[in-house]
Amino acid sequence: MGGRDPIGEWRRTVRALGGWRRAAVAFAAGALSNLAMAPFFFAPILLVTLPVLVWLIDGAVHGAGEVHGKARAGALAGWWFGFGYFLFGLFWIGEAFLVEADKFGWLLPFAVTLMPAGLALFWAVAAAVASLLWRPGFQRLLVLALALAAAEWLRGHVLTGFPWNVLGYALTWPLVLMQSAGLVGIYGLTLLTVPILAAPLVLAADAEPGPARWHAGLRGLAICGVPLVLLAAYGAARLATAPVGAVDGVKIRIGQPSVPQHEKWRSDKQAAIFQDHLALSEVDASEQRDGLADVTHVLWPEAAMPFLPLEHPEALAAIGEMLPDGVFLVTGALRREGAGPDASGTEPIRAYNSLMVFDSAGALASAYDKTHLVPFGEYLPWQSTLEAIGLEQLTRLRGGFSVGVSPRPLLKVPGLPPLGGLICYEAIFPGVGAQSDGRPGLLVNVTNDGWFGNTTGPRQHFHQARVRAVEEGVPLLRAANNGISAVIDSSGQALVMLGINVRGSIDSILPLARDAPPYAVLGDIVFLLVALLLAATLYFFRPLGGEG
Repeated sequence: MGGRDPIGEWRRTVRALGGWRRAAVAFAAGALSNLAMAPFFFAPILLVTLPVLVWLIDGAVHGAGEVHGKARAGALAGWWFGFGYFLFGLFWIGEAFLVEADKFGWLLPFAVTLMPAGLALFWAVAAAVASLLWRPGFQRLLVLALALAAAEWLRGHVLTGFPWNVLGYALTWPLVLMQSAGLVGIYGLTLLTVPILAAPLVLAADAEPGPARWHAGLRGLAICGVPLVLLAAYGAARLATAPVGAVDGVKIRIGQPSVPQHEKWRSDKQAAIFQDHLALSEVDASEQRDGLADVTHVLWPEAAMPFLPLEHPEALAAIGEMLPDGVFLVTGALRREGAGPDASGTEPIRAYNSLMVFDSAGALASAYDKTHLVPFGEYLPWQSTLEAIGLEQLTRLRGGFSVGVSPRPLLKVPGLPPLGGLICYEAIFPGVGAQSDGRPGLLVNVTNDGWFGNTTGPRQHFHQARVRAVEEGVPLLRAANNGISAVIDSSGQALVMLGINVRGSIDSILPLARDAPPYAVLGDIVFLLVALLLAATLYFFRPLGGEG
C-alpha cells in the first residue's frame, strides 16, 4: 500500500466541495490573494490560491453534466473568489464615508460590499467562460489566464473603468520585475501571472505520487521559474541602462501639508490652509526657510486650495508674491465655467477638478481638466435623477464635476518636458501616452488620499503610480495631501518621498526620461499580441500535464 498523498487529497477535496463550503473556500482564497498586492508584495501566496481557483473550476467542469450547469458552477466559484479579493482589497473605501459620518456613514456598509460584489462579476464571467473552454493539464491554466486577463481589461474600461489591483501587479515587485510593465503592460503581466504562479502546484497535484509527481513538479517549477528569470533579466538590463543625470536647470519642491480631511472644506479653515501651503513652499526639507532659492517649480497636491482660486484675486496675488521671477507653481485646484447666462438664460455651471500652472505673476499659464472622474465621489451615475431623491456624491457638489477633453492635453510648462497630468486615481489607468495628445516627457500625479486614512489604499495607489512611470519610461512627480509624495524616476524608483501623515516638503532634481519602452509605443496592442500567442499555444500544442 502506498503512503498518504496530501497534495492529491487536497486537490480532490477542493474539487469535491459543494454548497457553502465551496463558497467559503473560494472567498478565503480570494481574500488571501490580496497579500500579493502592495504593501505586502507576497506574490508567493498565489502559488496556493490560484491552484485553489483552478481546482474549484475543475469541480465545476467535472461535477455538472450540462453546459449551463458547468458555466453556473464556474461563475459562482469565480464570483466568490473575486468577492473575497475585492472586499479585502478595497475595504479602505469605507474610510471616505466616515469623513462626514453624519451625512454618509449610513452608506458605508453598502459601499464596502456592493462595489466588491459588482467587480466580482467580472471574475464570475471569466470563470464561467473558462469552464466552457476548459482543457486538461497545463492548457487549462492558459484558458484561465486568457479569461481572467480579458476580464481585468474589461474591468479597466467598462463604465469608465476601475483597474485597481489588477492581478498583474503581483509581478511588479521587486523593482527588477517591475520593469516588465514597460514591456507588456499590466494587463500583459496578468496573462503571465496565472500560468507562472499556478503551474507548480497544479501540475504536481495532477500527477500520480512517485516519480511522475517529481517530474511534473519539476516541469511546473520550470514553467514558473524560467519566465521569472527571463523577466528579471530583462529588468536588470533595463535598470543597468537607465539614464543617469537630471534635466538641466530644474529643481522641484513638493509640499505635503497633511490637512485632515474633515477640516479640508470647512469655510473657517480655508484661509489657514492656503497660508499653510504658501509657508510650506518657502521651507526646504530641513524646515529651513529659504524663500525658494534655486527652486524652479513648486508642486502642490490635488485641490490644494479649498476654494476656487481663479475667482479669488487676492489668492492669485499671494501666489505671485510667493513665487520668485521665473518660478512656476503646479497645483491641483477647482474651477468652474458657465457662470453667465447663455442665449436661453439657463447656461449650466460646469465644475472641473483641474491641474493648474501659475507663473510668478500669479497668472494662470495652463490647465488640464480631469478626464477620469470617480463614480459616487465626483459624480453620480444618473446625476439628476439621484440628486432628485436626495443623494449626493462625497464631494457634495451639486451637479457633480464635468469631464475634461480627450485626448488628455499635455501641459507646456517652461523648463519642464511636456507634462501629462494625472489627478487622483487617474494614475491607476495604464496607457497614459495613448490617452494623451502626444507622448509625455513627465507625469505629474496630484492626489488627496486623506479620504482613505492610514490604510492599504494610499499605499496601493502609490505603487500603481510608480508602475505608470515604468510603462511610459518617464519620471513621475507625486504630490499628495497627506502621503505618499515622491519623485519617481523612469524605472519606478522613488528618489525622495514623504510618508503618510507626514507634513513637510521635499526638494529634488528632475530625473531624465528614457526611450519609450514597447508598451509606451504600442499600448494594449502588446497585451493583444501576448494573448494571441497564448491562444495559439493553446490551440496548436498538446497539454503538458495530466488530466484536468
